[in-house]
Amino acid sequence: MSHYQKLVEHNLKISRFEHLSAICGWDQAAVMPSGGNEARSEAMAELSVHLHQLGNAPQLAEWFDKAESESLSTNEQASLREMKSQWQQTTALPEALVEAQSLAGSKCEHAWRTQRGENDWAGFSKNFAEVVALSKEEAQIRADITGLTPYDAMLDLYEPGTTTAKLDVVFDNVKTWLPTLIQQIQEKQATESIHLPKGHYPTEQQRKLSLDVMKLLNFDFDHGRLDVSMHPFCGGVPTDVRITTRYDDSDFVQSLMGTVHETGHARYEQGLPKAFAGLPVGQARSMGIHESQSLFFEMQLGRSQEFIAQLSPLVAKHFTQADPKIIESSNLQKIYTRVNPDFIRVDADEATYPAHVILRYEIERDLMNGKIEYTDIPELWDTKMQQYLGLSTKDNYKNGCMQDIHWTDGSFGYFPSYTLGAMYAAQFMAAMKKEVNVAEQISQGNLEPIFAWLDKNIWKKASLLSTDELVKQATDDVLNPEFFKAHLETRYLG
Repeated sequence: MSHYQKLVEHNLKISRFEHLSAICGWDQAAVMPSGGNEARSEAMAELSVHLHQLGNAPQLAEWFDKAESESLSTNEQASLREMKSQWQQTTALPEALVEAQSLAGSKCEHAWRTQRGENDWAGFSKNFAEVVALSKEEAQIRADITGLTPYDAMLDLYEPGTTTAKLDVVFDNVKTWLPTLIQQIQEKQATESIHLPKGHYPTEQQRKLSLDVMKLLNFDFDHGRLDVSMHPFCGGVPTDVRITTRYDDSDFVQSLMGTVHETGHARYEQGLPKAFAGLPVGQARSMGIHESQSLFFEMQLGRSQEFIAQLSPLVAKHFTQADPKIIESSNLQKIYTRVNPDFIRVDADEATYPAHVILRYEIERDLMNGKIEYTDIPELWDTKMQQYLGLSTKDNYKNGCMQDIHWTDGSFGYFPSYTLGAMYAAQFMAAMKKEVNVAEQISQGNLEPIFAWLDKNIWKKASLLSTDELVKQATDDVLNPEFFKAHLETRYLG
């Protein structure tokens, strides 16, 4: 057996334990009784330590050294590159830190579920302080190894090759035109009549509607399922994808499009190449590319006039009691393209959404780089919300700095992926339209050409290429935010 093959077999073993960890994490968020959290947290911490030990096995250094001199195909070379990158990330951290982070994250996230509803920043911050301290320790360790700033070292875990220097240029540019665009859209929409959801939309009917929409989007139910959690997510593994949504009996709008969003994540996972299953090279290229798929489904496809025309009869089918004025296609189109600055990121429209991400990016960047303390976050949040969206969150922690789940487990460096994903999605759609008559295919209820383009250019490429190479091959350009700006202007002002 070659040393490359030894590395493959070892990584497959790691992936099987990661499989178990993913399903346990889904269970913890979706169906586990609250009383099971302490024992589950300890079990998952033990599993994370075991995974760390596997990823840090002493023989791996020799295997990588010898594998690099072996005769490998282009795809095998890419596979070796990704295995080595993951190995280097794993070996950077001491075992004790990995265990401490797992325990602190589980404790903080579980308590957050109650504390957020109670607007309890004081209680939350006691757990959050430990998460931040451990994350800063990790960031500094990674920075010392890579020569990056602490925040860039964390950012590299989610967006390999991306730095704050690049992001600051992109986001500073967005800040020059986004506030004006939002104002222009609101002025235009102020003259439009719209019928907002009212009445009762039972959870069970919403669930059946979600399942029908997932079928329309070709979700593979033999290899996945839909459940409920406090914060919607996509988890599991490609052969067993678990997506969740949340329901509000007074409003079907958010849960429906949330399901479309998570289905985009799921289709990417289900479309990853089976030849590299269980290997780092067979995983999603980056979180930004992952978000590009969910946002392609939700924003580029899901909120298009043609797709909403497909949704309208499905909504009518499941909500026969609903006011026809609310669920007819043109009104749903207005609802799903309504721009209104609000507090909650996950419910934000696509025009105001980048402001939510930029706010979080600037706070977590300065937090990891030691320029601010976690105690500064509520005041900074309020200041930036007023600056970017004209809203105050003073003393409103549950709709302010406590609304997200990501920081509870130390996922610092993740938030930029959301707006990068929106930009990639717009760029992918622009490229797709050169080959596919997208509007016509959606109008005919034939989404296969759209999925075929994504499968060929994104899903089956997995991590064989760098992010820039992937985007360049698919669109003839690296990330260009002008596509996103043009998309917003066309949809909302055109």
